[in-house]
Amino acid sequence: MLIRRGSLLPCLAILLVLAAPLGFAQSAGTISLTVDATQTARRILHSHLVIPVRPGPLTLYYPKWIPGAHSPSGPISDLTGLRFAADGKTIPWRRDLLDVFAFHVDVPDGATHLDASFDIIAPRSATEKLLVLEWNEALLYPAGTPSAQLTYDAKLILPEGWKYGTALPVANESGDQITFSPISLNLLVDSPVIAGQYYRAIDITPPGEPIHHEIDIAADSEAALNMSPAMQKEMTNLVAESGKLFGTRHYRDYHFLLHLSDQGGSGGLEHHESQDSGAPERALLGPDAGALVGRLLAHEFVHSWNAKFRRPADLATPDFEKPMEDDLLWVYEGLTDYLGPILAARSGLYTPEQYHEYLASVAAMLGPGRPGRTWRPLLDTAVTVAGGEGGRGARGWTAWRRTSHDYYDEGGLIWLEVATIIHDVTHGQKSIDDFCHVFYGGPNNGPQLKTYTFDSLVETLNQVAPYDWATFFHQHLDFTSPDMPDGGILNAGWKVEFNDKPLHMPGLPARLGNPGDVYTIGLQLGPDGTVMDSVVSGPAFNAGISSGMKVAGVNGRLYTHDVLEDAIRAATDSSAPITLLVINDDYYRTSTIEYHGGERYPHLVRDDGKPDYLDELIRAHAQ
Repeated sequence: MLIRRGSLLPCLAILLVLAAPLGFAQSAGTISLTVDATQTARRILHSHLVIPVRPGPLTLYYPKWIPGAHSPSGPISDLTGLRFAADGKTIPWRRDLLDVFAFHVDVPDGATHLDASFDIIAPRSATEKLLVLEWNEALLYPAGTPSAQLTYDAKLILPEGWKYGTALPVANESGDQITFSPISLNLLVDSPVIAGQYYRAIDITPPGEPIHHEIDIAADSEAALNMSPAMQKEMTNLVAESGKLFGTRHYRDYHFLLHLSDQGGSGGLEHHESQDSGAPERALLGPDAGALVGRLLAHEFVHSWNAKFRRPADLATPDFEKPMEDDLLWVYEGLTDYLGPILAARSGLYTPEQYHEYLASVAAMLGPGRPGRTWRPLLDTAVTVAGGEGGRGARGWTAWRRTSHDYYDEGGLIWLEVATIIHDVTHGQKSIDDFCHVFYGGPNNGPQLKTYTFDSLVETLNQVAPYDWATFFHQHLDFTSPDMPDGGILNAGWKVEFNDKPLHMPGLPARLGNPGDVYTIGLQLGPDGTVMDSVVSGPAFNAGISSGMKVAGVNGRLYTHDVLEDAIRAATDSSAPITLLVINDDYYRTSTIEYHGGERYPHLVRDDGKPDYLDELIRAHAQ
C-alpha cells in the first residue's frame, strides 16, 4: 500500500524552522560566497563565505540531500581545511556528534559577520582542462531559515583564459572573475557552471521559439567540441519537440551543460534551467553521436518539467538537511525514462531502429536478466534509495539484489503501458501528450515548484482518460513476477523475441548488461573477464560461478570475449559443454556449463495482428 504524507509537508517545514537553532534566524542579510577555481588542475577548489550573524550559538550545514541525487550524498568527505573567524580572530568549531554535515560555532559578542573558508578536494567533474561547479559542493548555509529564503551573492574565479556557461544571471565580469546576481540558495544550488580552456556554446533555439536554448560544451581537447551540423539540428529538434510535448516551458532560458572527458564524471544531474551531463571525450565525433549522448541530454531536459517544476511532495524539502522520501521515483525518474527516449526518437537523435533496440534491451533485462524481480517489488527499489542503497550494483549480484535502480527502466515501461491505455480507452482521441499538457501546463513564470502526490497524479490521469489507474499502478509497484513487464510493447503492436543477430545500440546503458552473455550462459563480464554479475539459476550460476570471480580461460584457451562468444556459438551444434577456468579469490576452479542454445539477443518484432502504435508515439510532432 502506498502511503502519502505530502499534505503534512507545509506543517513539517514550519516546525523544522521553529525548532532549528536561532543563530541566523534572528539576523538577515545576503551571504557572500567566493569560489576560487584557479587550482582546478590540482583538483582543489577554495571557498570563502561571509555570513551575517548575531552573537550566540550558530549551526551551519553542508548540503546533504541534493535534489536529483535522492539520497544523503553531499560530498562531505571532500570538505577540508575548514576555518571560521570573526573580526580577524579564529573561532573554534565542533562537528555535530550525530550529523557529520552540521558544524557548531559560538559567535562572539560584537560580531556581525562570520568568515568561513574551506577547500573541496577532488570535485566530481574536474580535469586539467575543465570544471563543472555544482555550488552545493562549495558552500555552507545557516540553520533556521528555509533555503528558498536565503540569499547568496556568488563569485567565481576561473583559471586564466577559461570560458564558461551557466543559466545564472551575471552581474558583471572582471578579468577571470564572474560576479553573479544575488540569488536564493535554492536557485544557486540548482544552477551549475561549466567552464574550461576548450569551450564552445551552440545556439539550438528553434525558429520562432521566444526562449533561448543553447548547449555549452567543455572538453579535454579542442577537437572534441566538434558537434556535427546534423546533431546540432537534432538538438534543435529536441527543443522544438519538447515544446510540442509539454505545451509550455517553466524557465527563463535553458542551457545543456555537457562536459566531455575520459577522466570520469559521466552521467547527468538535472536542474531547472540547465543540466550537468557528461560523456566520453570523443562522444560527439563518431557517426552515432546522437545515440551516444542523445538519450542522456533528453532525459535531463525532461526533468525541467518532471522533477523541477512538478515534483513529489515528499521530495520538496525546505532545506538540504531534511530527509527526502523516494517512493514516487517511478514517476520522477520512470516517467522521465519513458519521455526522454521518446523525445530523442522524435528529434532524430535516435533512429526508430535504435529506439526499438533500446526498448527490447530494457524489457529483456527486466525479464530473464533480472531474477530479483521474483522476490522484490519495484516500489522497494525506490524506497531504499533514501537509505543509501545505490551505485547501480557496484558490489555485484545486481540481478538478484535488484539494486540497480529499476524504477528508472521498469518505470519507463510502465509509462509506455500508460500511453497505450490512454490511447485505447479514449479510442485514439487522447494520448499521453494530452496528460503532459495538463499535468505540466500553466504559464511560464520562470523556475517554480508545484508538488504532487500519488492521489493528484491519478486524478489528473482520470481527467484525461478515465481508468482504474490506482489499481493499475499498485499491480505494477507492489507485486513480483518472473515475466518481463512488456504490456506496453504488446499493446503497441510489438513483441520481444530472441535471435542470433547482435544488437546495434550505441550508448546502451551498462546496467542493461552484455546481452551476448546474459541471455545465454547468464553472465555479465568486465573487459578483463571479471564477473560483474551471474544470473541466479542461470547456466553459469548453476555451474558454480558468481559475482566477483574472474574468468581466466575458455575451453582450454586464455579468456577473451571473442573466444567466449566463439565457444557459445560452437556449443550450438555440439553436445560438449563449455568449460571455463575461473579464479575465485586465490583459487582456480573449472566450471562446466551445459548450454547449447546458441547466441541470443533481444529484438522488437512487429505483431501484424495489431496496429503499430509504437512508431506513432515516436513520430516527429513538431514538423
